Amino acid sequence: MSEKSCSNTSCDKSSCEGCPSKAKEQTPVSLQAECNEYSCVRRVIGVVSGKGGVGKSNIAVNLAVQFQRMGLKTIIFDADIGLANVEVMFGTIPQYSLNDLIYHDKEIEDIITDGPEGVSFISGGSGIMGLSNLTLDQISYLVKSVEKLSVIADIVIVDTGAGISDSVMEFVASSPEILLVTTPEPSSLTDAYSLLKMLYRNPKYDKNESVIHVLTNRVASFGEGKMVFDKLESVVKQFLDGSVHYIGIIPQDAMLEKAVRIQKPVSIVSPNARSSKRFEELAQYLVSGGKQDSSEQNAFRQFLTKLFNLS
Repeated sequence: MSEKSCSNTSCDKSSCEGCPSKAKEQTPVSLQAECNEYSCVRRVIGVVSGKGGVGKSNIAVNLAVQFQRMGLKTIIFDADIGLANVEVMFGTIPQYSLNDLIYHDKEIEDIITDGPEGVSFISGGSGIMGLSNLTLDQISYLVKSVEKLSVIADIVIVDTGAGISDSVMEFVASSPEILLVTTPEPSSLTDAYSLLKMLYRNPKYDKNESVIHVLTNRVASFGEGKMVFDKLESVVKQFLDGSVHYIGIIPQDAMLEKAVRIQKPVSIVSPNARSSKRFEELAQYLVSGGKQDSSEQNAFRQFLTKLFNLS
């Protein structure tokens, strides 16, 4: 007979064997399975950076692959005008873009391009440039169309442009969940702070409704990554009276460097690489330990409402 191991003082049993409470404690709870079954993961994650060249699009693509492997239908919205990094990494040229949805009577399903392993993406194309000049009828049609993504997808990753231009900041400020990518380079850290400073000044941004995760990319160790975050967090607290959340690192390993050179996601070409494993862990954390509240059911509507200043 096993000995009593719990701390329940009201229990007069000498053993925990057969106790229903003990059985419940030993039953693992899978947040991933539960969310997938009931489609409770309705997430819009904006992947952003203060400057180009820090690996932002690479992170967006690899995260999408990992989410998809978890059974979560993931769509990347490529809002990085002109660079087309997502389609290059997926080796797929989209037939239609957001521009065709707005001006050429295409449906949202028409502009979704299939990528590897079930991941899909939407090319913003030149349609991103004209978002601020749309008529009310065009905005209404666009919102109704894009809202269909809440049925089609579990997670939408918005790969924004780099920097702090007005068009970029509109997407950043509208995102209910922000993944800020930086590197150990001093210029990258400075630009990351500049983006956060502009974000806090944006009237659309509400720090009580959004969460900002910081990911340090291309680091040699966990210690180096944490040091980068600590510097950024210090100035954000001191000068912006704000908060950022450390989500970890992506290490710079040989397999990641090779994948970047051939413009393929390392999670596909080298799934056992250190960097691939970190992408897997990052995706699992964002699903089970990231922003989880009742408002996620309306994440798409929240994103679109802010983006187009709708009431």
